[in-house]
Amino acid sequence: MNTYNRYSDYLKERYGEKVYKLPVAIPVTCPNRLNGNKGCSYCGEDGAGFENLSGTFSVYEQLEKNKDYIGRRYKAKKFIAYFQSFTNTFLPLDAFEKYVREASSVPDIVEIAISTRPDCVNDKYLQVLADIKAEKNVNITVELGLQSTNYHSLKKVNRGHSLAEYIDASMRIKKYGFNLCTHLILNLPWDNIDDSIECAKIVSVMGSDYIKLHALYIEKNTDMATQYENGEFEICSVEEYKNRVIQFLRHLSPNIAVQRIIGRAPEENTLFANWGMSWWKIHDEIEKEMLDNGYVQGDLYLYTNGSAVRRFV
Repeated sequence: MNTYNRYSDYLKERYGEKVYKLPVAIPVTCPNRLNGNKGCSYCGEDGAGFENLSGTFSVYEQLEKNKDYIGRRYKAKKFIAYFQSFTNTFLPLDAFEKYVREASSVPDIVEIAISTRPDCVNDKYLQVLADIKAEKNVNITVELGLQSTNYHSLKKVNRGHSLAEYIDASMRIKKYGFNLCTHLILNLPWDNIDDSIECAKIVSVMGSDYIKLHALYIEKNTDMATQYENGEFEICSVEEYKNRVIQFLRHLSPNIAVQRIIGRAPEENTLFANWGMSWWKIHDEIEKEMLDNGYVQGDLYLYTNGSAVRRFV
């Protein structure tokens, strides 16, 4: 019995076989790192792309190298080109179009995923993606790093945007018919279980197609690392994290595909990562607790379509 709607199963059903993501690195930064700003307090020099190939390779070369390795290892035949690190829609529009078109020309690429920030999504870039989707017959997913729906926490981590920008970006992305993936960190030190539940509710009503959960890790040489070493905050226990994930999933729309419920971290460069445990062990313990208690994704998805009114009719 599946306790949640797995992304891998979703892809297999959509494309008829297993599909693998291939990360792509391009020369781009983040608007939150400009004018002397260091960016999000938890973000290291590589952003989210610590597993990428070097950006000195062309997009085509990166995809072909990764495709060859993954294809041979897993006998994969279909792939997603994943522009993973930093804010890809922060590129000049012509450069952005060039890189995405290059990815769309690689054989066996059935989808392109663009990672970006909620405050860096506008109609000009979305129209470019729409044109490429129509011309190349390739699906498009836009991945937004929201991290939390608690705007106080967003300010604490110097995120540079609030919840409003996520709402605006989500509506624009859905207007173009693209898939929407939302990234969240459920154990930010200033959040609690109620924030985790509210995250599930917000991403559900905003029409997110996929979600990706991360557990906070503390990377060396970041502002958050300094705060952590100075004892300015505490990270919740692994038991609390598991509880937050379970409550999140129970309140999440059952139609949303879950890409992950905890991620791997570059442990050699961190002060704290996954409570010193293997990510898969935490994953398996979450699943076991859900199975033991009969919990499934969406069993508390009871808050849309006038739920208060329905009690009286």
